[in-house]
Amino acid sequence: MTGERLWEGRSLAARVRAAVAERAAGFRRRFGRPPGLAAVLVGDDPASRLYVGNKARACREAGIYSEVHHLPARTSQAELVALVRRLNTRPDLDGILVQWPVPGGIDYEAVLAEVDPVRDVDGFHPVNTGALWRGRPRLVPCTPLGILLLLRAYGVAPAGRRAVVVGRSPIVGRPMAGLLLLADATVTVCHSRTPDLARTTREAEIVVVAAGRPGLIGAEHIAPGAAVVDVGINRVDGRVTGDVRTAEVAQVAAGVTPVPGGVGPMTVAMLLANTVEAAWARAEERWPDSLSAWLPLGEAKA
Repeated sequence: MTGERLWEGRSLAARVRAAVAERAAGFRRRFGRPPGLAAVLVGDDPASRLYVGNKARACREAGIYSEVHHLPARTSQAELVALVRRLNTRPDLDGILVQWPVPGGIDYEAVLAEVDPVRDVDGFHPVNTGALWRGRPRLVPCTPLGILLLLRAYGVAPAGRRAVVVGRSPIVGRPMAGLLLLADATVTVCHSRTPDLARTTREAEIVVVAAGRPGLIGAEHIAPGAAVVDVGINRVDGRVTGDVRTAEVAQVAAGVTPVPGGVGPMTVAMLLANTVEAAWARAEERWPDSLSAWLPLGEAKA
């Protein structure tokens, strides 16, 4: 497996975070406070606790104020909604996110609908989802946004290309399809009911895999020279692995993102970017724009 075919995300994520820190410092100089982010965590899911902790640390490094509201698993939906509504009124908070998963008995979609759309740095609010599909994106989900920048950094322009997204979740698959359409790709979305998956993916020049099934995609699914992005995060025999069989896919693809070290760093970086963009938008009394020109797009690596 050659190194040049492994498209890592750490270096581009570092560039994004440096740009975020610079823009956060400018915000603080102008408005006398840092951009602010509140994360809400309900229950004790270990992966969620680790992820929220990583977000808080990344915020500190970028000059963003952050706070975590850790609620017990017995928290009711009414209590969670009341907290979100209080956070919406805080002038020092520009971003609010409710960490998934939430305990059973809580309607996650109903809670998301309570987040101020201008502070919805996860990009999951129905207003932001609708804006993306109308072709006027505001705040866009972090993982798909990071993938778009990563593709561009490795010289993959989606315009005019055939793209397949494997997975239709509202967190990755659906918004990824929307962003690729916005970038003028011809997009097909596959899922668990798609017959002959390999036949469809082999027709694509860009394949984004977000199915949550370890090792789902192998060399037989990929056309020579395609770009492959692995979003899967699975734990198998005590180690983290993706949805793509990386070593064999790298033999046929132009490039494939590894797990870990590919998309993951970009997801956190784009959360920081969305938070700073939301801060400036609120201060300037406009809608935020995740695709703002201040974000570094990187140079072609392949």
